[in-house]
Amino acid sequence: MNLMSYLERAKRLDRLIAPAQRAARLLPPGRARDALHGVWLGHPLHPVLVQVPLGTWLSASLLDAWPGNETASRRLVVTGMAASVPAALAGTADWSEQHEQQMRVGVVHALANVTALALYAASAAIPARARSLRLAGLAAAGAGAFLGGHIAYRQSAGANQAEPVPHLVEPGWHDLIPAAELEALAGQNPIRRMLGDVPVVVVRDQDGVHVLAGRCSHLSGPLSDGDCHDGRLTCPWHGSSFLLADGAVARGPATAPLPVFRTRVADGILQACLPDAG
Repeated sequence: MNLMSYLERAKRLDRLIAPAQRAARLLPPGRARDALHGVWLGHPLHPVLVQVPLGTWLSASLLDAWPGNETASRRLVVTGMAASVPAALAGTADWSEQHEQQMRVGVVHALANVTALALYAASAAIPARARSLRLAGLAAAGAGAFLGGHIAYRQSAGANQAEPVPHLVEPGWHDLIPAAELEALAGQNPIRRMLGDVPVVVVRDQDGVHVLAGRCSHLSGPLSDGDCHDGRLTCPWHGSSFLLADGAVARGPATAPLPVFRTRVADGILQACLPDAG
């Protein structure tokens, strides 16, 4: 994994990242951007969309092993090229809201995919060299897929960072804060408390007291440093927002909801309990 470590530390790539990130953010936060992130799907959309170009391009190379399939191979190539456009848009939206190490690997991932697209386009334009160009395109796409896997699994981009919370919190009710201090929370930003090793945030608004997991499900941003308005809690890192009532994603780039704790006041203490914890 020395190559991956080198790419993660390659600050020279930052010269490409800054302008590309500005371009990627020209699409403002809203429904279209949330759709590209996969908020409606519950997890990132990009890995779903890339199945089509990779599948069609791999199929084209398999058909190349038998004569007489040139027309079918060309159709598969063109289909993959068309499908690569929405896949690239979704990937770019996700990439623009990642950490710098993820973005550095992501730049090379994108370059590999652009190379693959160019080679497949050339294969459609130069029939005499179509098979060799398709094979080269498949190799470039495979390299891009390898880098994408590193970003997704080794660097944990797109994973639900709040998933471990129910498995780390002990079952039952836990003391959080004296009830006498709740009045001071009205209209204030969330405060951070710990349940064992798990951070949570406590928020009080006109609907009552809310306790949610303290780290954003996108990239673990500290929600205690975020803002709370109109029944929504917003992460200070990338702007993901969550409904206080049930933890649902109100705005991406996060796609997974936050765990929400039940609350009660017992013996003058605000207590919290996470259903199905443990």
